[in-house]
Order: sequence, then C-alpha cells, then structure tokens
Amino acid sequence: MSKIAQHSRQVWEDFWVEKQDIGQVYSNADRVIKQIIKLGPCEKKFVMEIGAGSGRDGFKLVDRGAIVILLDYAESSLSVLKKLSAELNKPVFLIRADAFHLPFKSDVLDIVFHQGLLEHFTNPQDLLKENYRVLKPGGFAVADVPQRYHFYTIVKHVLIWLNRWFAGWETEFSINQLKRIFSATGFLVHDVYGDWMRPSFLYRVWREVLKKFNINIALYPKPVPVLSGMSDFILNRFRNTKFAYYTFMDIGVIGIKKKVN
Repeated sequence: MSKIAQHSRQVWEDFWVEKQDIGQVYSNADRVIKQIIKLGPCEKKFVMEIGAGSGRDGFKLVDRGAIVILLDYAESSLSVLKKLSAELNKPVFLIRADAFHLPFKSDVLDIVFHQGLLEHFTNPQDLLKENYRVLKPGGFAVADVPQRYHFYTIVKHVLIWLNRWFAGWETEFSINQLKRIFSATGFLVHDVYGDWMRPSFLYRVWREVLKKFNINIALYPKPVPVLSGMSDFILNRFRNTKFAYYTFMDIGVIGIKKKVN
C-alpha cells in the first residue's frame, strides 16, 4: 500500500469539498499554536503545516511574522486554503505534495507541525524522518494526535470494523509511544502536552445523530458561566499530572533536531 495514505486520497478530496464552510469545522482550541508560541518568536521563521486542511493554525502564525507554508495532498484542501488566504488577506505559500517526500532541501525550515496526520499512516516514523530532514539543526517538529486510552478510540474501532469510519483506517497513540517514535527518528523530546475534547465527545455524537434528521444544533453548546469556571479550574490543576495523559483526547510531542557540534 502506498505510503501516501492507508486509504484513498479521494476520502480527503471529498472531506474538504464537504467542509467548505470552515465555521462548521471544530477547531483544536489553539492548543498547537500555544505550543509553537512557547518555542520563541516566530518572526521571519519558516514554518510549515503538513496536512494543513483548513490552515487555521498557519494563518494565525502569519500574524506573528512567520513565513508560512501550508502543505496538503488534497486539491480541495488547497482550494479552501487559497480562498481563506484571500479573504483574510494573509499571504501564505500553498504546496500540494506527499508528506513522505517533501519538496524541500534538507536543513531549511525552522518549524514543522501537523495535527491529525500521523494517525492515518502505518509508518508514522517514516513521516517524522522526513520532518527531521527538512528542519534546520535546532528546529522543532510538533505532532498532535489522538490519545489511545479514550472512549473515542473504542467507538472509532467499532466503526472501522463495520467499514463506517470516514477515513477507512486510523490508529492512535499513547504519550510514551509517541515519545519513542520521536526519539527513534533522531529527535530530542523537547516537551509534551495534551488537552481534552471540547465540546465533549457525547455532545459531538448527539449533534451528528440529529443532523441525520435534518436537525442542526450549535457547533458548541452555550456555556454555563459558573459550571464552566469550576470545570476549567479543576481541569487546569489536573492537566500537568501524569494520569491526565490517560484521559486527554489529544496529545502532542515537540521534538528538536539535534544541533551539530
């Protein structure tokens, strides 16, 4: 099977045709952007998002002075990105390419990142090797993926078994597994992070069920101020514990390419 994907490219062409209204696509709550900002100033840095999709993270980095490259394999994604770039008046470089064969020389980029990409391949280490190749020594790679120990994982694999999962095939990772893949690729693990699904998985499932009956409810439920405040307080205290990494919906590892002595 091709390294390009463990399923048809047409899956993603159809997906982004359907998701032309980016306002109806769940965001990642800026968790990736927050990690990139922590790495230092972005001004004049060459930053590439691989499997860019809607490009919402990349466009935000334009505001911070980054030279942003948005790469995707689906023409329909690039069509969405081109439209958004014009609407937002945020210039970016758009490239259609295979993530396993990036059209760049070695040691040229400062940051590469991807969200929801690694889990679609049976050989994620090969993709990270290509990330490593194009990064400058001291450059960073950020990989954001679904966390294994979650109710979402059970439902997803049932749907895969029934041949009803939109992507055909997909996996997930534990935080230790993801760290090992980074290390095996040559990266030094710089940091790890995670976050819970917002809105909840049950709310998202309920919303999709109602859509089948032509009933549309809000992308996000209306928050109850007191309850939301209490929830955020408790979760933020719990976030940095080791156990939290077995409850997060999404996790990420930040790797740094070793500098040459």
